[in-house]
Amino acid sequence: MKKTLEKYIDISKKILNFKNVRYAEIRIEEYTSTTIGIIGKEVEDAKTSENLGGSCRILSDYGWGFVSFNNLDNLEEYYKKTFEQSKLVKREKINICYINPIQAHMIMIPDDNPFSYSLTDKFEVCKKYNDLIIANKNIQSSSVRYRDLLKKTIFLNTEGSEIYSDSVFCGISLTAIARDGANVQTGYSTIGDYNGFSQNILNREKYCEEIKERALRLLKAEPVKPGKYTVIIDPILCGVFTHEAFGHLSEADFIYENPQLQKIMKIGRRFGSEELNIIDDPTIPNLAGTYQYDSEGVAAKKVYLIKNGILTGRLHSRETAKKMNEELTGHSRAINYSYEPIVRMSNTYMDKGKYSPEEIITATDYGIYAKGALGGMTNTEMFTFSSEEAYEIKNGKITKPLRDVILTGNVFETLKNIDMFGNDLQLHGGLGGCGKAGQSPLPVSDGGPHIRIKDVIIGGK
Repeated sequence: MKKTLEKYIDISKKILNFKNVRYAEIRIEEYTSTTIGIIGKEVEDAKTSENLGGSCRILSDYGWGFVSFNNLDNLEEYYKKTFEQSKLVKREKINICYINPIQAHMIMIPDDNPFSYSLTDKFEVCKKYNDLIIANKNIQSSSVRYRDLLKKTIFLNTEGSEIYSDSVFCGISLTAIARDGANVQTGYSTIGDYNGFSQNILNREKYCEEIKERALRLLKAEPVKPGKYTVIIDPILCGVFTHEAFGHLSEADFIYENPQLQKIMKIGRRFGSEELNIIDDPTIPNLAGTYQYDSEGVAAKKVYLIKNGILTGRLHSRETAKKMNEELTGHSRAINYSYEPIVRMSNTYMDKGKYSPEEIITATDYGIYAKGALGGMTNTEMFTFSSEEAYEIKNGKITKPLRDVILTGNVFETLKNIDMFGNDLQLHGGLGGCGKAGQSPLPVSDGGPHIRIKDVIIGGK
């Protein structure tokens, strides 16, 4: 911990000894970040930036006060402003779960630290990848983006907790765009987590070739015929579906504020077969959504959202766990000191089953094999996702490529219609992350195995 942070620890402890608050916490963060962006032949961004700041959060009888700031020398003044703000809120009394004091120092710094490389080193790697992508004359444009983040955090509260963390994240995304008239197709690859520069950034030439080939292949693919299909989706698309369509519905702040969703998301309700298991686990080492303690100082916990087809859990903050009389899970996260902690996912995935991907395909007489995800949207229980690429399946074999495959449906009906689970569980992080309430991108991972779903509505462009 640098001296620039150490000198504020004693100040924070003295401030938190004020006896006129129900609960209070102080978070102080120092971070350094490198960002590089190359679009086509243009360098959009190449810089390293530093930031230092903090926040105070105080709970009075009827509400939270929250203030964030960059001038740490006025910490006591900001604390008093936070207290005054909390007193202005007049609504139903808020209660939270209290815990015993925690003393901890979390470290997630890889041996191959990206900050041992210069900005020039990082830029040259990105430029090499971009040059490989645009070398093909049929590729209209490209995008290479790199980001790393060295983050040091102090968390102190009135319970007596002192939690320090040091982490280093790095990731890269690669995009190839091919065009034939009005037909524009994209190949995409991304990685981002705490595994270090060598594993995440170096030797990704093969991915540059793969995304070029994918974009060019999609130009020749047939547009899908809209209809209802049996669909096999790969681990990447399975992860996006699990996170977006079901994971957000498991965030307790969303559930508590929605009476209709409370009825739907009732603990003990069956949502699928005995083989269906959906889990959120922030304790898996080095993934994008990994942490030991959340932004409220609560220990991270593996949570079965669905176990053997039955809804068994959800994700909580101190406040939502108290409101709903359920156990704390350690899922209240803030993207940085400028924001209040809110209920968020971490590493969310659908667990593996017993079938190999080949067995799932062979067992399918006719359908669509959808791979990757280009984006989508959800509206409570309804979802729409676009796969990156797809293929027709006939007589248990993958045949011609398809494009413009858009999956639409109701998440609960879709979960019931999963009838085969692969044994090839994979989790993926990325350069991007999850967005909620203006906080984006929060590092998360998602994943799953290959799965087969019956009666999926497929639309095209």
